[in-house]
Parts: sequence; structure tokens; C-alpha cells
Amino acid sequence: MQQSRGIGYAEYSRKLSKRLTVEQEREEEYKKSQKTVQDIERLVHR
Repeated sequence: MQQSRGIGYAEYSRKLSKRLTVEQEREEEYKKSQKTVQDIERLVHR
């Protein structure tokens, strides 16, 4: 977590605001990756 988010697990578990920020970033990355997968699948199944 330190490398990918710049925050250690101890701080992540202590501070709600940091936790919410990290989880929001994760959600955005997940949505982007899902869109990428859909785009690739659409291209493959032409």
C-alpha cells in the first residue's frame, strides 16, 4: 500500500479520511479497468 498509495497501513487504519480517499481511488481505478476489459472484449468479438 505504501508504494501504490503513498500511505502506510497504520495510517490507513487510523484515519477515516485517508481510508475514504484510498477507497475512492481504488473504486475509480476498478471502473477504469472494467471499461478497458469491456473495450478489449468488444474488439476481440468482432
